[in-house]
Amino acid sequence: MKNYKNTLNLPKTNFPMKGNLINKEFDIISYWNFKKLYKKIRESKKKKKKFILHDGPLYANGKIHIGHAVNKIIKDIIIKSKNMSGFNAPYVPGWDCHGLPIELKIEKNNKIKKKISNLEFRKKCRIYANKQVLIQKKELINLGILADWDNPYLTMDYKIEANIIRAFKKILNYGYLINGKKPIHWCINCQSSLSEAEIEYYNIESLGIYILFNSIENNKILNKFKINYFIKNINLIIWTTTPWTLLSNKAIAINPNLIYQFIKIKNKYLILSKDTVINIMKLLNIKTWKILSQCKGLELELCYFKHPILNFNVPILLSNHIIVNTGSGAVHIAPSHGLEDFIVSKKYALNTSTQINKYGNYISNTHTLLNKKFIFNVNNIIIKLLKQNKNFLYKHKIIHKYPHCWRHKTKIFLRITYQWFINLNKNNLRKKLIQNIKKIKWIPKTGKKYMENMIKKRPDWCISRQRLWGVPITLFINKKTLKIHPYSNKIIKKTAKLVEKRGIQVWWDLDKKKILGINNNDYFKINDTLDVWFDSGTTHYSVITKKKKYKSNISDLYVEGSDQYRGWFMSSLITSNIINKNIPFKEILVHGFTVDKKKKKMSKSIGNIISPIYLIKKFSCDVLRLWIAYTEYTNEIIVSEKTIKNSIEIYRKIRNTIRFLLSNLNDFNPNIKFLNFKKMIILDLWALKHTFKIQKKIINAYNKYNFKKVIKYLIKFCSIEMGSFYFDIIKDRQYTTKKNSINRKSCQITMFHILESLVRWIAPILSFTANEVWNYLPGKREEFIFTEEWYNNLYINYKSKILNNILWKELIKLKYKINKKIEILRFKKKIGSSLQINIIICANKKLIKYLKKFNNELKFFFIISNIKLITLNELNNKINYFKLYVNISKKKKCNRCWHYSNNICNISKYIGICNRCIFNIFGKGEKRKFI
Repeated sequence: MKNYKNTLNLPKTNFPMKGNLINKEFDIISYWNFKKLYKKIRESKKKKKKFILHDGPLYANGKIHIGHAVNKIIKDIIIKSKNMSGFNAPYVPGWDCHGLPIELKIEKNNKIKKKISNLEFRKKCRIYANKQVLIQKKELINLGILADWDNPYLTMDYKIEANIIRAFKKILNYGYLINGKKPIHWCINCQSSLSEAEIEYYNIESLGIYILFNSIENNKILNKFKINYFIKNINLIIWTTTPWTLLSNKAIAINPNLIYQFIKIKNKYLILSKDTVINIMKLLNIKTWKILSQCKGLELELCYFKHPILNFNVPILLSNHIIVNTGSGAVHIAPSHGLEDFIVSKKYALNTSTQINKYGNYISNTHTLLNKKFIFNVNNIIIKLLKQNKNFLYKHKIIHKYPHCWRHKTKIFLRITYQWFINLNKNNLRKKLIQNIKKIKWIPKTGKKYMENMIKKRPDWCISRQRLWGVPITLFINKKTLKIHPYSNKIIKKTAKLVEKRGIQVWWDLDKKKILGINNNDYFKINDTLDVWFDSGTTHYSVITKKKKYKSNISDLYVEGSDQYRGWFMSSLITSNIINKNIPFKEILVHGFTVDKKKKKMSKSIGNIISPIYLIKKFSCDVLRLWIAYTEYTNEIIVSEKTIKNSIEIYRKIRNTIRFLLSNLNDFNPNIKFLNFKKMIILDLWALKHTFKIQKKIINAYNKYNFKKVIKYLIKFCSIEMGSFYFDIIKDRQYTTKKNSINRKSCQITMFHILESLVRWIAPILSFTANEVWNYLPGKREEFIFTEEWYNNLYINYKSKILNNILWKELIKLKYKINKKIEILRFKKKIGSSLQINIIICANKKLIKYLKKFNNELKFFFIISNIKLITLNELNNKINYFKLYVNISKKKKCNRCWHYSNNICNISKYIGICNRCIFNIFGKGEKRKFI
C-alpha cells in the first residue's frame, strides 16, 4: 500500500505534551527576576489608569502556609487580570513586623542566656523580622507572584513607623483618644491586653453555680414587696459561670423592667425573676413553692445584701443588659472583670479595684485560702467557702463559647487596667462607620451586614500594649493630673521626624529634659506600644496616602480571609474614618479559611497544615494556582492532595488544546497579510465570533473575581466547543487540502486568533504555562505576555446569513444527535471511525433547504463519508423536528483522507486514494466555502 503521509499537512511542534512544570518553574522565575519583569510591566502600564489593590501585611514570623498561598495567589490573579484589562495595577507586598509573636521568639532564643537590655532586645526583634521577611518573600516568589519584591512595605521601616506615629497624632488631635481604667481582654501568657482580632472563641465546659446573697435590709425588702409581717432569711439568687470573679464582686444587677417574685420554700425566702422561677425550681428539684408577692425590679434599687464570701455589703443596681434566657434575672457585678459590669458600676460610682494580678493570680490580701492562687483553678475552693457561709445552692456543667488567645490557644479573661482607647462614640463615629460601610462593595454581599453587626457591638478600641517591640505611644503624662502634655502635638511631630531618621528606639532614648525643659520632672513618659492592628490599620495613611507611587487616600480593593472582618478591615475602617473622614477601600473581597479534609481549620498548633512549597514541588505551581482559582474560595477551602490532584486533568485539557493549535501553526506566518474576512470559511468565522463571545464572558468573570467561572468557560471552550467540535471538523481541511490554499489559510488564521486569545485568558492563573506558550507563538511580539492586554483582533464586522440564521444552532444540535448514534455503533464495535457511516436526514422543507446550502460540504461538518437529504412534507413544520437513519458504508476507504468512496483509484500513480485527494495533491485543489 502506497504511503501518502508526505502529501498531508500534518501537525508539528516542539511544544511538549507534558508540561514538566516542576522542573521549569524555578528557572522561569529566575529569568523573570533577571529580566526585571515587574519593572517592565510597570513601565508598559505607566500611562494607564491606576488600580490599587492594597496588600494586607503578612506577619513576619515563620514559613508561609497554604492559607497565605491562597490569599497571595488570589491577589496575583486579580493584579494580572487588571493589567491585562488596561489598568496600571501595581502590587506592593507588605509585612507586619512588630508585636508579640516576634518578642516571644526572641525571648525563647535568649532563654538560656543572661537578661539583655531593652535596646538589645529591640535590635534582635528587628533582625529576626528582617530574616523572616526574606524567607517568606522567597517562598512567595516561588508561587509565580509578580510583585515589587525589591520595594515592599514593612511596618518597621523607619518612614512607616514615623507615619504610624503621625496617624496617631491625627487621632489625638481629632479628640478620639481617651485613657483610663477599663476591663480589657488580658492574656496571661502574652502579659498584655488583646484586641478583638486577637481572640478566638472555642466551646469549653464550664462550671455554672447558683448562689445566695443574704438581705441585710429585710424590712426595706418587705416594704418593696408590700408584705406587712416580719420575715428573716431573705435571699436573692444569682447565677455565674465565672466563680473566681465573686471575690471582685461589688454589687448585684437586676433589670428595672422585669417582674421579680418573693417566694417561700419551707423556711426559706427567695427573690428571683418571674420568668426564671419554673426553670430554677426544676433545677433544684423543688416540687412546691408559694409566691407571696411580686414587684418590678425598679423598686429594689439600692437594697443591700451581704457578700456571700467576704465581709462587706453590696447594693442592688439597675441595668437593662440583664436578660432572663439563663440564670435568675439577677447577676453579680464585678466591675474589674466585665464591660457591662464596669459600665453599670461607673454609673453608680462604685469602686472598680481588682483582686487579680497580671499573672491571673489573686493578690495577697484577698482571702487566706485564695491568696496567690490561679483563677482558673479555684472553683472547688470558692464552692467550699460558699458552703461554709450557707450560700451555695446548686452547681452544673455547661458547654459554651469562651475567649482564647489566638497565639497561645489558652483561656483569657477580662481584667481592668489602665489603657489607651479610641472612643467609638465620639462625634457619632460608630454611626458614621455603619453609614460608610454601605458605600463599600462587599464580596460576598453578606459581609456588609456582618461588619455592621460587629461595629454595633464592639467596645472602644484598646490600642495600647504593654510590650517592648512596637511603635511607641509618644506621650508625656502629668504625674499629678494624669493629663496629656499641652504641647503633645509639637512633641509628637518632632518625635516622628526623629523616628523617620533613626527608628522607634529614638523614643526610649529621648532625653526628657531636652524635650520638656524645666518642667520635665512633672511628667512621665508612656512606655506602652501601639496595638499591631493600629500599625496595619493605618497603612492606608502610612503607605497608600504617603507614597508617591499611589497618590491616593483610598484603595480600589482589599482582599483577605474572613478573620480580617474584626482585624484589618475593622482597624482600617476606624482609623480611615477618623483621619480621612472616608472609607479606606471601595471594595472588599473575603475568602474563607483553609481547612483539612475533616473541615478542621488549618493551624500550626494542630499540626494539620500543608506547605505550599511542598505542594508545588509535587504538583507544580500552575496546578496549585489552577486549584485555587477553581475553588469556591468565598467559602471554607478544603485542602488535600486529592483535591489538588483533580486539577491536573483540567490542566491537561487546556495544555492539549494549546498544543493542537501550535502544532497546526508550525508553518504559519502572521506577518503576511491576512485574508479578508469575506473570503474566509464560514465555520472559521463562527469559531472567531464564538471566541470573541467567550472572551467577553471570561473578562467579565475576571472583573467579578469569579475565577471558578473563568475555569469553567476554559474547560468548555477547550474540551467541547473547540476540542470535540471545531477542531474535529477542521482536521480534514487542515491536513488534506493544499498547503497554501484559502481553505487551510482560513483555518490557520482562525487558530492563530484563538491561540492569541487563549494564552491571554490563562495568563493570570496559569502564569508559567502562558509564559511558555508565548515563546512558541509565531510572529514578532513583546518578550513577556504580562505586558500585554486582552486580544483585540477578534471582532468581525461581517454578517453571514448562514451564521446568523437560527438554523445554525439547530445544525449544531443535529451534529450532537448524529454523534450519539455513532458512539452507540462504536460501543458495539461495529465501526472504528465515524467516516464509515452514511447518514440519511429526513426533515421538513425548511430545514432541508437550509442544509442544502452547504452543498457537498455538509459531510465534513458531521465527519462522515456520505449524507443524503430527504424532504418529507408530512413531518412537523418545527425547524428542530427531523428523523435520522444511520448505516455502515460498503464503499472503499481512501488511504489518504480515510473517507469512504466509490471512486478509489486503481492506477499505480494514484492507487488507493479518492478523486478528491488526487485533485488536492496533483490538481488545483478543492474549494470550500462553508466547512
